[in-house]
Amino acid sequence: MSRPGNRQPNELRKCDIIVDFVGTADGSCLISTGGTRVICTASVEESVPPFLKGKGVGWLTAEYAMLPASTGRRKARDGVKKDGRSVEISRLIGRALRQAVDRRFLGERTITIDCDVLEADGGTRTASITGGFVALCCAIDKLIRQGKLAESPIVHQIAAVSAGIVSDEPCLDLCYVEDSAAQTDMNFVMDETGAFIELQGTGEGRAFTKAELQQILALGEKGIRELHQKQREALGDRSQLIAPRRTIVLASNNAHKIFELSEMLDDRFHVISMQEAGFEEEIDENGDTFEANAIIKAKAVMKSTGLTALADDSGLAVDALDGEPGVHSARYAGVHGDDQANNDLLIEKLKDVPAEDRTAQFVCAMALALPNGEVRTAEGTCPGVITFTPRGNGGFGYDPYFEYLSGETFAEMAQEEKNRISHRAHAMQAMLPQLEDL
Repeated sequence: MSRPGNRQPNELRKCDIIVDFVGTADGSCLISTGGTRVICTASVEESVPPFLKGKGVGWLTAEYAMLPASTGRRKARDGVKKDGRSVEISRLIGRALRQAVDRRFLGERTITIDCDVLEADGGTRTASITGGFVALCCAIDKLIRQGKLAESPIVHQIAAVSAGIVSDEPCLDLCYVEDSAAQTDMNFVMDETGAFIELQGTGEGRAFTKAELQQILALGEKGIRELHQKQREALGDRSQLIAPRRTIVLASNNAHKIFELSEMLDDRFHVISMQEAGFEEEIDENGDTFEANAIIKAKAVMKSTGLTALADDSGLAVDALDGEPGVHSARYAGVHGDDQANNDLLIEKLKDVPAEDRTAQFVCAMALALPNGEVRTAEGTCPGVITFTPRGNGGFGYDPYFEYLSGETFAEMAQEEKNRISHRAHAMQAMLPQLEDL
């Protein structure tokens, strides 16, 4: 079969994407696929629909229209009553591109993607989705440059393409002549993982077999991969906005604690200290529990930086002292961070307590504050006893006096082993499932 333009069955039409095509838009592009040309713009409003107000999440919607001369014969403009096809395609574009963003990180704002077809030669809805994603990336870039967003909320790259059976042959990216005569017509909307967001398929001239469906699917997947590359090439440096590692600010300036937590988080996230995030304020940790203090710190850092913040509040709870030093662990002797004075006071208070009654536990409460206001918490503990004399040169705080079940103090223990069994390790293990959707 000879295709228009002498394309091979598995070949896309020539695709060009020109970014920043509309200077007055927050984000825009002109996408051309063969004879189809669509202007895609993204407009940002600092508000959300009523059903989302106060929920800390944003919204994305879309509108699609064909300009009067787009088909060669004047098409009436949409009036009060919009063309049913345009409404259906608008909803499709909105559904598809909402899958591109984690709306918790968009803030309470709305992005509207407008897709206006200049010329139609088949595949206008798929071109609109592919171009709409590029316009969305440009708008997000502008929001970041304006300081309105701390990081990109884009979690998936979205593109769309058509495929079908024409004269009994599976073909990719149908133009109008092919589409109007197709025996089977399908549209694919997919992300960068190969997962389907939308799959529309109809046997128009005849039914299609499972084998033919597999062939069409393979063509669609190939076309999506190539369109993803086209999008990235058009975006240039802005392609870094697509699914970046989520940044987590550790709400601490304690170098030991930052190191421990960074090791536990591994490389799943871009982990920075609150100083690196530009947060240098004093936080009044006036909570009466470890969890309350962790929440206070996490929320303060999140609100200041606009980034997801992870805070922990931890300390030593000695049974013979009714849970002291507890939330006052770091300032037990009066001066924050004076390890020697804190340890001296602890040992003084325990001087008449026999070995069998010197049981204690390290407690760690963690709080994760998301930019949408959501807070998640977890807690971990590590049992042990307080020794009479310090042992070991590692760790910090009460580590030289805290003997674990193994017989080693935390200060004697290798860092890798401590990270595995500590109260922070247990709290982090409890927190990790809550990080899966970030």
